[in-house]
Amino acid sequence: MAGVSLVLDGKVALISGGSRGIGAETVRMFSEAGAQVAFSYRRAREQAEAMAAECGGPKRCVALRQELSTPADGHALVAAAVAAFGRLDVLVANHGIWEVEDVPIARMAEEQWRRTLAVNLDSVFGLVQAAVAQMDKQKPADGQARGHIVLISSTAGQRGEANHADYAVTKGALISLTKSLSSELGPRGIRVNCVAPGWVATDMSAAAVGDPEMGAKIRAGIPVGRVASAREIAGPVLFLCTPLAGFISGEVLNVNGGSVLMG
Repeated sequence: MAGVSLVLDGKVALISGGSRGIGAETVRMFSEAGAQVAFSYRRAREQAEAMAAECGGPKRCVALRQELSTPADGHALVAAAVAAFGRLDVLVANHGIWEVEDVPIARMAEEQWRRTLAVNLDSVFGLVQAAVAQMDKQKPADGQARGHIVLISSTAGQRGEANHADYAVTKGALISLTKSLSSELGPRGIRVNCVAPGWVATDMSAAAVGDPEMGAKIRAGIPVGRVASAREIAGPVLFLCTPLAGFISGEVLNVNGGSVLMG
């Protein structure tokens, strides 16, 4: 008896922030599922090029160097992805910044606030705007969605995060954007969903998770008793972009080991 497969043969996906962490595992998984993948990186050129080669090289996977801090940057990245593969079926807005240092709101610099909003939110607006324009031009396959957009939020966007208000604000905004776009774009055949990870073992969280005191506190707040692997986040992202999830839109999929129970 044949099994059920998560397949994206013939699809083109753009994954922002794909050179490491959750993004890198998402690039790998989408490539394994048969998609052609374009992904962005900012500074890690060697790492990004190695990832692209691992996933099939220029005809299957391309690394695109792109700063993401303005709407124009988002438009430029979508244009580069379409230039590489001729179309766009999936957008995963994965990139983002989180300051490791705790910064109370009373002494948070305006520069940090504006930088976090620029990277985590303004550029996502540009990515989504350009991706939707491209998807609207394309004819969907029979019975399938015209396109899929997955925004990567966080538990911080649902319950807040003390001393990281800038980050939490942007992630909460992505949840609101998901719900707004789902209603707006659903009639046009574009599914919009959100994945909200909790603590994940990545370079960005390594200092906090690896600290003996902080790491123990983090794990104590997760019912399953550990942080996630990046691949455990990439899997749900992939699922939401397959025909099996064709009737899911506007959903906030929590992938946090049970630490936050809300959608």
